[in-house]
Amino acid sequence: MAGSALGSPRHASRARGACSNAVGRYEALTRERFDDGWGSEEPPLPLRTTHTPDASRTVLSFNRSPDVPFDRSINPYRGCEHGCVYCYARPSHAWLGLSPGLDFESRLFYKPQAAERLRAELARPNYRCAPIALGTNTDPYQPLERRLGITRSLLETLAACNHPLTITTKSWLIERDVDLLADLAQRRLCRVAISVTTLDRSLARALEPRAAAPERRLRTIAGLRAAGIPVTVLVAPLIPALNDAELEGILERARGAGAGNANFILLRLPGEVGPLFEEWLQSHFPDRARHVLGLVRDSHGGQLYDARFGRRMRGAGAVAALIARRFDLACRRLEFGEPPGLDCTAFRAPRGTANPQLSLF
Repeated sequence: MAGSALGSPRHASRARGACSNAVGRYEALTRERFDDGWGSEEPPLPLRTTHTPDASRTVLSFNRSPDVPFDRSINPYRGCEHGCVYCYARPSHAWLGLSPGLDFESRLFYKPQAAERLRAELARPNYRCAPIALGTNTDPYQPLERRLGITRSLLETLAACNHPLTITTKSWLIERDVDLLADLAQRRLCRVAISVTTLDRSLARALEPRAAAPERRLRTIAGLRAAGIPVTVLVAPLIPALNDAELEGILERARGAGAGNANFILLRLPGEVGPLFEEWLQSHFPDRARHVLGLVRDSHGGQLYDARFGRRMRGAGAVAALIARRFDLACRRLEFGEPPGLDCTAFRAPRGTANPQLSLF
């Protein structure tokens, strides 16, 4: 049925980020709800979260992007129940024939054999060690991790063979693994980045409906730092005229909690995320939606998003330059340093995998 690209969801979206369930870009048809005048419209169905095993044969993803500080990553989950409306990973659900809207935050996929797949890949004779990033697409500590423990199994695998790693999350659940992370940090094998988008609880609830509250994330920074784990605060995304005024305040609070490094990312709206974010703005902030979107376009060459390397995460133009300048000045004033290096020399390939190499000793 032809219709609006966004359509109107038949599901209630309480405690969800997206306002609708747009079909993915690869689908031949779109759909739209409408009133036929007979009063026969059914009430919204409750939106339940589903969990489906993902039988991926590999878990390591490699990239050659010049504007990210890693060349390999692992995402134990597809989709994310945190429901952040701005999430740049939402379009990846279209590859599965699902919506980047409500499907992304309610139809989740997990990789039950992730640790076994990782061990096999690390044991390959041609594998060369470099830090593995966890949480680059979806959060490795979203609610499903409490029950499945896939991220913990990956940490155990990496720790057993002295492999360096980084983690990006906005979840307090990372504190569950502080025993492993503290040991890894002592061996210069791990760094953690905690994302803090806003200090405003109301804004956080609307932007990131199922993620940890802002003050809880600050407590997580403090707890990790107390355990000797290097922590970066990631102020992301910065949204002009919505949360960018909080930049210095977030950095100050995170520094006080123990963060040693800082970074920021300007709002990214690739693919279907742009229309979803526009719809969200009109629903939550109709009085400033036009202004916010205008500033976003000013930062991306007149478009909602500029995918070019070097610009996709920092933007360009006067607004982007001012935010970058404020960030640099605040970091200098607060004496943030550079993230510590990670040791890639201690790596030892895991044993006991299929076709193991013979050991000399």
